Order: sequence, then structure tokens, then C-alpha cells
Amino acid sequence: MKQTRKRLGDLIVDAGLITEEQLQEVLSDKLNNVKIGETLLQKGFITEQQLIEVLEVQLGIPHISLYGYPFETNLFSLISKETASRNLVVPLRKEGDKLLVAMADPMDFFAIDDLRLSTGFQIEKVIATRDDIIRAINKYYDMDEDFEELVDSNDADNSQEESLTDETSPIVKLVNQILLSAVMQKASDIHIDPQETKVVVRYRVDGILRIERTLPKNMQNVLIARMKILANLDITEHRVPQDGRIKINVEYYPIDLRVSTLPTVYGEKIVMRILDLSSTLTDLDKLSFNKVNLNRFKSLIEKPNGIVLITGPTGSGKSSTLYAALNRLNSESVNIITVEDPVEYRLEGISQIQVNANVGMTFAAGLRAILRQDPDIVMVGEIRDRETAETAVRASLTGHLVLSTLHTNDAISSINRLVDMGVEPFLVATALTGVVAQRLVRKVCRDCGEAHEPTTREVEMFAKRGLKIEKIMRGKGCASCNMTGYKGRVAIQEVVVVDDEMRRLIMNGESVAKLRQLAIQNKTIFLVDDGLLKVKQGLTTTEEVLRVAIPE
Repeated sequence: MKQTRKRLGDLIVDAGLITEEQLQEVLSDKLNNVKIGETLLQKGFITEQQLIEVLEVQLGIPHISLYGYPFETNLFSLISKETASRNLVVPLRKEGDKLLVAMADPMDFFAIDDLRLSTGFQIEKVIATRDDIIRAINKYYDMDEDFEELVDSNDADNSQEESLTDETSPIVKLVNQILLSAVMQKASDIHIDPQETKVVVRYRVDGILRIERTLPKNMQNVLIARMKILANLDITEHRVPQDGRIKINVEYYPIDLRVSTLPTVYGEKIVMRILDLSSTLTDLDKLSFNKVNLNRFKSLIEKPNGIVLITGPTGSGKSSTLYAALNRLNSESVNIITVEDPVEYRLEGISQIQVNANVGMTFAAGLRAILRQDPDIVMVGEIRDRETAETAVRASLTGHLVLSTLHTNDAISSINRLVDMGVEPFLVATALTGVVAQRLVRKVCRDCGEAHEPTTREVEMFAKRGLKIEKIMRGKGCASCNMTGYKGRVAIQEVVVVDDEMRRLIMNGESVAKLRQLAIQNKTIFLVDDGLLKVKQGLTTTEEVLRVAIPE
């Protein structure tokens, strides 16, 4: 009797990774030339590791983790970098006339035939994740003698200026490698830190900085000069901070970076913020808002006038939430104008202004000019001073919806912050309609997350907030999360709606404690509460919530 092979989608349903409804949704959304596995990954229904484990069962081909794999680097000469990158293959070992390769798609028979003809070996295959293969290609190719020579040479910093623009020079390859590796690891920032005897390259992945590589001190000047050339900065100026932007394609990946230099005692430090245009979340429903908070936030931004503030420290996802709100409000019937520093993401149908203090274009000046342009909705990148705050308040009182950000620790202290800036309490009370405080916490890795019993302290902490907890998910560390136990981030929020009673308290100059008491009566979900609810859902851990939010 002939055995019928199950389709991949059915296997994934059988494995309990997705529901039949999710499979049907994917099949209806899937483009003709895209594989079902890729669509499931894009929608975030499964992880790449889970897909590989199902493929292993379906195809009978073993899977392998390339994390810490002992590569035989002499085999990399058998397969060119172009072939490896195009087909996502990497050679592992040679046995007689057989070559073992790791492949992201072991069903790509054209690639297997190509490899057999170009290498002269019989091809044996194992499955590895796409990210693992790309990381290995970036790490082991381009490690040529030129690069070793540059590292060893004492006059690297005296290299010819031509080598800084020659695409085949070792320093250009090194910089490309640093940029591409950061994009592959989904880093948000690249830090190049000059120290007394070395230069340290660090990546911020999921909000945590870690060292990626250490380079000799003699490479510092040439490395920084190359970065400055890419960002169109003055390479002869080392004494003052500079800002620029890099837009390049590395290995077919469009990379957009915001660059900042800072003179330190050991040389110029460079920090690059990676603006990943492909993954910008412009849908409010995908921003992990709690249902109650989401409905409150939507009602705030759908009001015709008033100020809605989003608060939190740098790197807490405020811009993403603002852009998602603007995207929801954006239509041909409204005139939306923003003034930002800098304009990170370009939004179609919205007029965006770049702040430039050198020519007098400040937030306040930009905001005053906007009000003469008949806007319906105004977004101010940040309220930093009294002038901007007062102009924003006046704009909201004359019938405009104003969205902005503020740097405070929680939602309620934003009210005091505006008063401290010099805005009259009665104006704050009249203009402000609501405040959202936001933080980002790391998500438990879906590939290595395990259920654990909560500790006594955790049970007490949940009980104090009126919640019960039976199990807490924690990642034990695996190749896909770089042994951290966390992969990706999720936002936690608190939304405070300013109602009539709160307006009365603000006008009377009442304390933060009184305002907080009223917020509790209004059933506000505070940052810690939202964080603990996400711990309960298995998304994050209590350690992460306590890292970013302090329980009262």
C-alpha cells in the first residue's frame, strides 16, 4: 500500500504549533511563489526552529545547530561566497567523495545540482536555520590574508585614503561585515568604543549591549574614517560631535543608519542606530497593547482635539507607537504635519519636518509654522522646553489633536513635568486628554522556553496586585537566542485618561499621590500590572518587568 506524504501545513497543525484556522488564514494570504513555511514565519505563528523540526520529520533529514560549530575553514574555498549567499548553504565537512553541507531549504534541488557540478563532490545535506547560515557566511568568508595583514600592520591608521572608498579593500569589507552582522542579529544599535589599547565593537540586541568583536588599536582611525565617509561627515574634524545618516545596500540588504560621533579621551566613539524600515510596526493592533489599554488609547487619539503624550526613556518604542497612531489616523480627509528630530521613518501622505537648530528650525519654531498650515493633527517629536510645551497646549486649545513624547518615569509624573516646565496648571488640565507610559521588555525565547514553578516572592508579588500565578516561562538558552533565553521584545504600557475629576485635581495643584489614587479608582492598568499580565501569558519574566518598572 502506497504511503501518502502529509503536506507541511497539516504536519505543523498535527504538531500542535498552529490551529486549523491559522493554517487556512495563511493559505488564503500566501502569495503564489512563496512557500507556506516562509509565510508562517512572517506572520510569527511559528519559529524557524519549530519549522526545521517539522521538516526533519517530514523529510527525514537531520537538523543541526551551527552555534559554536567547529567549521573546517579550508572548505569555504570550495563554494564561493556568492553561491553560498544565493542558495543559503554552508560547507561543514568532507568525507571521501562526499561533502556535507547545511542548507536552509534542503528541497532546493537546483542548488544541490549546482553544488555537485561546481565542487565535484556528492552532496549530503542537513537542515540549519537561515539566520545560522547567514551568520556563518558573514563570519568565515572575507577572513582573507588582506584582513589579517591589516590587523597585523602597524601603519593601518596611515592607510591610503583610496582604500577607504575601494570596495575590495579589507577595511571596507570589515565595515560591511560589521553592518550586515548587526542587521542579521536584529541589533538596534552598533557601538564602536575606542579604549586605551583596543577598539570594542558592541551590538545592542533586545535592549542589552554585548561585545561582538575586539579590534586592535591601530585600526581605530581607519575604521572611524570609513564610517564617516559613509555618513558624509568631515573626516578631518575630531574635536566636535557630528551627526549623519548612512543609506547603503550590503549583500542586497538595504541598510539605513543614523550615525552620531562623540570625541572621547581615547578617540571618537561612534554610535549607529539601525532603522529597520522593513519591520516598522504601523498597526496599533500589533503593538501588544492590553485590550483595555488599546481601547482607551484609540479613544484618546480619535478625539478631535487635546494633547496625547507618550512617555518613557530612550529606546522604549515611543516612536513606533506614535507612528502606528498616525498611520491609523492618516487619510486623505485630514492634514497631518509632524516636526521631528530626526525624521526616522518616512510616512506617505504625511508632511514631515526635520528640526535643524543651526538655522533656527527648533521644535517651537516648527510648531508655530505648522499652525499656519491648517493642520488637523500635529505630531511633535518631543516636548523639551517651556516654549514648545506652551505652543503645543495652545495648538490643542484651538482645535488641533497634538501627539508628542516626553521623558518621564510614568504617566502621572508627566502632568507635574509640564507644570515644572512653566505651563500653568489650568492650561495643562484643559489641554491634556491622556498619557501613555511605555517600556520594552525582552520576550522569552519560543524555542527554549520552559515552564517553571513561581518562587514564593513571585507568588506574593502577583497576589499583591490581585493576580494568581501557577507557572512562569523561562528560556534555558539555545542557539537561536544566543544562549540568553530571550528573543525579541514586547511593549508594556499604562494608559491614564484625564477625566473631569482629574482635571479638578490638576487645577488645584494636588500631589502625584492624589492623582495616582484617582487613577487606581479609574481601574488604570499600571506598567507593573501590564508586565505581570504578560508574564502570566508566558511572554516575559518577572525579572524583565522589574528591570524596567518599579512596583509602588
